[in-house]
This record gives sequence, C-alpha cells and structure tokens, in this order.
Amino acid sequence: MRVFNISAASQGVSESAELPAELPAQGFVWIACARREFEVAQAQIQASLQTLCGTQLVDLHVADLLNNQLPSHYDYTSQYDILVFRRLAAGQTETDLNQPGEPLHQRMKRSGPPVLKRIDTSPVGFAVFDRVLLTVHPTDCAVRDAYAQKLLNATSTEARGSGVKLPASPADLMLRIVNHMVDGYLELRRELTRQLDHWQSELLKPGTRFTNWNSVLDARLAMHHLDEICEDQRSAVQDWIDSIETWPEGETPALKRERELLKVRSRDVLEHIERVVHHVRRMEQNAETAVQMHFNAQSNRTNDIMRTLTALTAVFLPLNLITGFFGMNFEFMPMIHTSHGFWWTVGFMLLLAAVVVAVFWRKRYLARTGR
Repeated sequence: MRVFNISAASQGVSESAELPAELPAQGFVWIACARREFEVAQAQIQASLQTLCGTQLVDLHVADLLNNQLPSHYDYTSQYDILVFRRLAAGQTETDLNQPGEPLHQRMKRSGPPVLKRIDTSPVGFAVFDRVLLTVHPTDCAVRDAYAQKLLNATSTEARGSGVKLPASPADLMLRIVNHMVDGYLELRRELTRQLDHWQSELLKPGTRFTNWNSVLDARLAMHHLDEICEDQRSAVQDWIDSIETWPEGETPALKRERELLKVRSRDVLEHIERVVHHVRRMEQNAETAVQMHFNAQSNRTNDIMRTLTALTAVFLPLNLITGFFGMNFEFMPMIHTSHGFWWTVGFMLLLAAVVVAVFWRKRYLARTGR
C-alpha cells in the first residue's frame, strides 16, 4: 500500500506506507493499494475513509473493486464516485517474446510479426471523494508505480522550473491516471497496425498461396476484443462527464475553473478512447477488405487459368474433328488414297490452328495477365 499527500498549491508530495489519521491542511490524499491488500485490509481502509471523509464504501462497490473480471463502468453515490477502468496487463499481449528487448521490426524479420492471440486486461478501481482518492490496482501494477514516480519527480527543481503542475483534486488525479492507461491502448493500436500491414501484404502477395489463416483470425479477434473493451471505457467516461454536469456550481472562481478543467481533461480522455475505437474499427474493415481482395485475386487467377484451358481446348477441337473425320472406316473418301493427302491435311490443320490462336490472341484470350 502506498499513501500520498498531494498539495498542488505548495507543489509538494509526501509518501507513507500507513493510512492517514487526518486530512492534510492543504491538498488531498491518494491511497493506492493492490487488490489483495484491499481485500485483507478492508476493515482498516473503511475505518480510515470514515475518519477522513465521514462515509464508507457501500458493499456493492467493495465487491466491484474486488472483482477481477468487472468491465469498465461508472457508478456514484451522494458522497463519492466509483470508476472501474480496465488497463492492459503488462507482458501478456505478445506471444513472440524470446527476446524481450528486441525491436518489433527485427522480430518480424526473424520470425514474422508477434501474433496477438489474446489481449489481457485487468480492472483498476477508483473511489473519488472530495479530498481522498482510493485506487485498487492489480498486484505489481506498473501504472500505479509509473504515475507515483511521476508525482515524486514533479516536485524536483527542474520540474517546477518547467511548469509541471500537480493534480489539483482527486478527480484530476484519477483522470490523469486513466489517460496514462489509455496511452497503453494507443501503443497497442500501433502494434496491431504493423501486424495488419504485414498480413495484408502477405494476403495480396502475387503468385503465392496463403495458408496462415489462424494468425489472421487471431488478429481479427484481438481487434474485436479491443473494440469491446474501448466501448465499455468510452461509456464509463461518458457517464462520468455527464455526472460532472450535475455537480453544484462552484461559489468561487477557483472552484468554477477547477470544474471546467475537469471537463476539459475528461473530454480529452474520451477523445483518446474514441481515437482507439475509430482506428480499431478501421483496421477491422481493412482486414475484411484484405481477405476479400485475396479471394477475389484467387478467383481471378482461377478464371485466367480456366480461360486459357478453354482457349486451348477450342484450338484443338477442330483438329480433333478433322482427325476423327479421316479416321472413319470408309473405302472411298477424298484425298485418302492420294500420295499427298496426308501432307495436305496436316498443313490445313496447322493453318487452322494458327488462325484460331491468332484470333484468340487478338481477343486476349491467351494474353499474359498480371499475377
């Protein structure tokens, strides 16, 4: 468990491992714990929330925070808001991890692109009070540790000189962490794009027979799964934005400005999620188009082969007719008893074949087509 006292006014962050007994004079408290820690220390955390905020989490919300399979969603009470947002599970997306530090393009050259057979996600729960933010993460959550380090770095002299600002409220901190998680989906979107480009080039490669349909199906299922995840995320964030509209108007200009900044940051998070959804749906359409183009190309290739075979059959059909005619067992037939009959027949057959081939070639029945 990690507990932070954050004050945007004084640009200060302090960390402790114990639950606070009282709220700081300025700023707010961020209590970040793993899901197992929250389950074990549930009574202590509830007692601390009662002391700090005058209320506790209801049983249904506690169950939601402990549920590892819960989709992204938003809920609220008169005292606090609950947001569950699914993040990408680190290190569980790529099946080709023989060399973890190897760049993607080198892995593609070595053994093809990594196949996303399954996109693993895990929920992160946020309980947003007026001056307390409680977050429940998976064990060893990289998102929590990365953003905690970012908060601690923001208090350095270089960060203050560059104008880096700390979150002004628990809701602001929640939105920043959610935005950090959405960035992971943007990175995954780039991975999927590279894979789709690879499979499109393989599907449309001329003169080859594509057989790796399992990988294409896995990539399409991964994109469909990502689309469902992002839809739940978008719905949850949209519900959060709608709830902000119902908040009472701030009495001071500072409170009004803080509320407007929350709206702006919420819309920015929603826009990032919509970018992922839009891109994933476009990739799904591109994958479907590539598969259809592949089968169309195979169909055209089959048609070209059948056209060539049909033309060759048409060339030899009159020759078979002539040989069949002269193969009939009659005693009296024209040119059958002459010494030059055979050569006249062969010459006529060659001339006839040449004329038919020329006609077919002019009509491009025998022309070479691009493969």
